[in-house]
Amino acid sequence: MKTIGVVTSGGDASGMNAAIRAVTRLASAKGFEVLGFERGWEGLLTGTFRVLTPRSVGGIIQQGGTILLTSRCEEFRKKEGLRKAAETLAKNKVSGLAVIGGNGSFQGALELSKHTDTQLVGIPATIDNDVYGTDETIGFDTAVNTAVAEIDKIRDTAISHERIFIVEVMGRTRGFLASTVGLTVGAEIILVPEVKYDRTKILKILRENTAKGKRSGIIVAAEGTGDTRHLAAELERATGSEVRLSIVGYSQRGGSPTARSRLLANLFGEKAVELLAHRESNGIVGLQKGKITSTQLEKSCANEKPLDQSLLRLAQALAT
Repeated sequence: MKTIGVVTSGGDASGMNAAIRAVTRLASAKGFEVLGFERGWEGLLTGTFRVLTPRSVGGIIQQGGTILLTSRCEEFRKKEGLRKAAETLAKNKVSGLAVIGGNGSFQGALELSKHTDTQLVGIPATIDNDVYGTDETIGFDTAVNTAVAEIDKIRDTAISHERIFIVEVMGRTRGFLASTVGLTVGAEIILVPEVKYDRTKILKILRENTAKGKRSGIIVAAEGTGDTRHLAAELERATGSEVRLSIVGYSQRGGSPTARSRLLANLFGEKAVELLAHRESNGIVGLQKGKITSTQLEKSCANEKPLDQSLLRLAQALAT
């Protein structure tokens, strides 16, 4: 019996369990034994895994997080760690490995590919939605809906107290989450790492809104845009309005995955097993223009997915 492995690496994203379930059941149907390596890349270094079966992955499609656990593994970044991982794959006769994660996970997979003949296929699962080669990642829709639900509640308070709220969402280096959330909650201002913001321009917008009769407002900021606490204090001093900061935080990572995140997990899982079964080259699966596709792993890692700044322009036009 041929063997394939599954690993969830890096930050967790809702829908990872649905992807584990999809890969396990579809691979088992094709006659593969499936090994789930635990705690991310650490499981490959220590040889820690569990055998996954169609029954063992029952009842997990609706669960957030990952039953295989995940962690950051510094040792895997070193040649010795990569060698250990390759030895684990060889020892267990793993012909293919499904890597469920984001850019960091795929970069790790690319480095591992230089030390092993095991085929590596990436399944994009990250709330950052920044993987090149897919229009959307597993977990992104869930994170968006979590943030939107929180900000809708915050707006009620903002209106009642006539306050401005800065709401910080995740996104250390990219603004996909902030731009989508900001547009869908009707934010007056959206701040993303890709676009350097001008405090003078922010103040101008807030003063113009006050002149129009607006007594409250929502600013959605990705965490990577800077110190939002300092910005809130600065805006309060400059405008004379009450400015409060709310950080949505890790709730964006967890929770039951939305139907959209589950759908992508199933579709991506199916494509990944197809690639592994046919022993095609290392790559990642993804959604492009409504179709499930694959992109070379090296190409995905070498390119940066561009932020659609038209969303920012549309949000600004709608916030008049």
